[in-house]
Amino acid sequence: MNLEKIYTDAGAYLQGHFLLSSGNHSKFYLQSAKVLENPELAGKLADELFSLIKSANISFDSVCSPALGGILAGYELARAGKKRFIFTERVDGKMTLRRGFEVRKGEKFIICEDIITTGGSALESAKIIEELGGEVVGYGALASRGFCAMYGDDKPSKINAKLPSDKPFFALGNFDFEMFSPDNCPLCASGQKAIKPGSRGN
Repeated sequence: MNLEKIYTDAGAYLQGHFLLSSGNHSKFYLQSAKVLENPELAGKLADELFSLIKSANISFDSVCSPALGGILAGYELARAGKKRFIFTERVDGKMTLRRGFEVRKGEKFIICEDIITTGGSALESAKIIEELGGEVVGYGALASRGFCAMYGDDKPSKINAKLPSDKPFFALGNFDFEMFSPDNCPLCASGQKAIKPGSRGN
C-alpha cells in the first residue's frame, strides 16, 4: 500500500508553511480528513491497519481515540475488528473521558489516531484508560511522522517520542519530514507566514 500516493491523490499531502500543534513549523502537512472523507478508502485503510495488528498476535477488546482527529480512524479500526469504540476529548485543555463512556477493569485497548507525531495526545488517552482500570496493549495510526518506532521497522524512536517503548506502535506508513522550531525556521526567515490547519486551527 503506497500511503504517500493515497494522501497525495486525496489532496491530503500539503506543501507550504505550517504551524503544527506541537508548536514547530514544517514545509509539509498531512490533512487526514481529506483521506477519511471517502468512507470506502477509510474502510480499506482501517482493514489494513487491523490486519497489521492481528499479524502481531495482539488481541484487544476496544479502541479509544483522542478527539478530534483520531475519531474517524479509530471508529473505522473498531469496525474492522468488530470492537467497541470510545473517544477522549479536551475540556479546558485537559484530556477527559465523557459522554457516558466507561472502561471495564482489564479491558484491553488499542489507542488509535489518524497521524501520530510524538504521540503526546495518544499517551494522554492511554493514561485515562489505565487510570480507569483498562489495559493499553498497543497504539495505532494511519501514518507516523517518524518520531516513534514503528512495529516492523528497525528505525529507533527519536528523542522527542512519547509513546512507551514496551507497547507496539502500528502504522501503515511513515512520513519523516523535517520540522523547525519557530526561532530557527527558514520559512519564517524568508518572510513566509505559517498557517495552522487541522482540528485545532482553520
